Amino acid sequence: MPVSKKPQPNDMRSFFHGGEFVHRIFITLFGILLVYAIFWMGTLIRNNIESYAHIGQADRQERMITIDAEAKVTATPDIAMTTIGMVATGTSVNEAQQANTTVMNTLISRLGELDIAEDDIQTAQYNIYPQYNYTSEEGRILEGYEVSQSVTIKIRDLTNANNVIALAGEVGANSVGGLQFTIDDRDVYRQEATTKALEKVYTKARSLSSSLGVKLISVVSYNEYEVGGGGYDMYKSYDAVGMGGTPAPDIQAGSTDVVMHTSVTFEIR
Repeated sequence: MPVSKKPQPNDMRSFFHGGEFVHRIFITLFGILLVYAIFWMGTLIRNNIESYAHIGQADRQERMITIDAEAKVTATPDIAMTTIGMVATGTSVNEAQQANTTVMNTLISRLGELDIAEDDIQTAQYNIYPQYNYTSEEGRILEGYEVSQSVTIKIRDLTNANNVIALAGEVGANSVGGLQFTIDDRDVYRQEATTKALEKVYTKARSLSSSLGVKLISVVSYNEYEVGGGGYDMYKSYDAVGMGGTPAPDIQAGSTDVVMHTSVTFEIR
């Protein structure tokens, strides 16, 4: 009759070691599965968020309206700007410079007598150019030099404008760029024109909201800029004002317009 063998201590240890190994395998597989599950859920959530954001942006873009308007404010110019200069020639640079400097120094000195401040006189340009003559026999020949200089003058007392223009001819200046009437500080008038333009925008917006059956939710974007800007030219060149001794005409400042353009984009619902 077979005799049953009693388990030995070494066999029991092998059994338990085998169960621990299986347990570790199970834990490892479960951990890998959990990592994949977390990664999959994260990808799914991210895709849903991106899809939601994209849809929301599209809806918002489709539910916007942009309204433009312009308004102007008419103002009286308080300053005038002009450019006066001298073009002199000579056989040498020094000769041309001396002729130019004599006239320009006299001009600046006389401007001071008309109460034009030094800060309101600014050098616009100073150039020296060689003058050449071309002949078929000798080709290019240097004949001399040309020196040109001009200053920009800000006239704060507009009653002086005609005196400044006449002064150019009196001192021998042979270049006057023009006379422009403008506003020294345009910001006040820009703000006033902007306010009027925005009033037009909101009037249009309320009218369209009622007509289209939509509601204005918020302002999405805003833009403004000045149309034109600057002043206006009274004279374009010295020929128009009688250079060389002819009295300058009586000059009137007139008025100038400050025009602002505004553009407002609204979100509607």
